[in-house]
Amino acid sequence: MKLSDLGEDRVIAELTKKLPLSTEVKVGVGDDCAVIGTPRDKQWELLKTDSLIEGVHFTKDADPKRVGWKALARAISDIAAMGGLPKYAMITLAVSPEEELARVKAIYSGLKQAARRFNVSIVGGETSRSLGGLFLSIALTGVVPKGECVLRSGGRVGNALYVTGRLGGSIRGKHLSFIPRVEEARWLVTNFPPNAMMDLSDGLGADLPRLARASGVGFEIARESLPLNPGCSPEDALKDGEDFELLFAIAPSKTGTLEKAWKERFPKLPLTRIGQLVAKNGKAADTEASSTNPSNSKYGFDHFA
Repeated sequence: MKLSDLGEDRVIAELTKKLPLSTEVKVGVGDDCAVIGTPRDKQWELLKTDSLIEGVHFTKDADPKRVGWKALARAISDIAAMGGLPKYAMITLAVSPEEELARVKAIYSGLKQAARRFNVSIVGGETSRSLGGLFLSIALTGVVPKGECVLRSGGRVGNALYVTGRLGGSIRGKHLSFIPRVEEARWLVTNFPPNAMMDLSDGLGADLPRLARASGVGFEIARESLPLNPGCSPEDALKDGEDFELLFAIAPSKTGTLEKAWKERFPKLPLTRIGQLVAKNGKAADTEASSTNPSNSKYGFDHFA
């Protein structure tokens, strides 16, 4: 059986069966970050790794400084999705010996720019020869107050679904220049704590079913409500990926005050209600109001499809 016969989520499920975990592991595989802590800790530690591969996540001719920004910002976005703050990063670089030093230095300039913006210390890493294209891997830690950590698994039937920003068309440049929603996520968890939250990296059509499955519920969305980037369709919003916006579920009793307070705090960033969580529909933890099925593999990005 080939990986393409299974798809990314099923491959991960096969590889991560019966992993050894200590009692300090609060969350392992299956969320935006691993969560480590003990009952006496005031803060829990967040752990995240992410990779950026030439030809998959960026093209050879992409601005190298923006490539560096993206590499670290992707991992920072996952820390934000847990309600946390990023702290320490280690960078692994694999590159051909024939690569120009100027390009590699420009990539590190982008890494350092992202690190300064979000108060991340780059504390080490590794370099290696690549027989193909350039490869970057990020290991990032973060912290979150114990009572403010938000998982994908906390969604409840009736919760309202929201996304920040606009969706679709990231390949036109946003995928190299997005801003991780750290400030917005911290504001949410301290003022209007979501029941479940994640960042949109593979597209709404792939990521929303993951949140629903983790929470043991289904969902309904209205295509006409999706906030779109200029020139994009609802189909683009579902499948394009690399939006790196927040998707979260919150009690419907909080929606009115949330929307008013959001407009006052973040007047330039849209917050859009796109649907709700519902009871499971049979075996599948997904439903969709417009009768399409976002859990289908044609929606969102799958590395092994």
